[in-house]
Amino acid sequence: MAKQTAVDSLKESIRLLEIQQAEEGQILKEQFKITYESLKLVNLVKSSLKELTDSVEIKTNLFESIVSIFTGYLSKKLTIKSDGNIFKRILGLVVQFGVTNLVAKNAETIRIFITEFIDRFLHPKEEKEEIPETEA
Repeated sequence: MAKQTAVDSLKESIRLLEIQQAEEGQILKEQFKITYESLKLVNLVKSSLKELTDSVEIKTNLFESIVSIFTGYLSKKLTIKSDGNIFKRILGLVVQFGVTNLVAKNAETIRIFITEFIDRFLHPKEEKEEIPETEA
């Protein structure tokens, strides 16, 4: 009888291990599917773009680059009209390059100036109240 109990115990242990193996096999299959989906090219590109758009530093650098290029282009268009003169075109490119570099090097200062200007424009009463306090 004791032998029968040991055999039953072994059978029960085997059955529990088989159940555990089936559960772990299912989990492994699900993890494989998740990994397979994440390694697809489309999903890799999506996740990379999401990381890029979530990065504050990249957004700041991109914004600064766009602003510097735009201001350089705008300054060229404002200073040099488009005509056939090659010297004016070269001068326009030099002006554009100079303004672009100037804005790119001082982007943080320009951003602070614009932010303060907008704050003054949006909150003029607060500044008027502060001026008498600083003079007194």
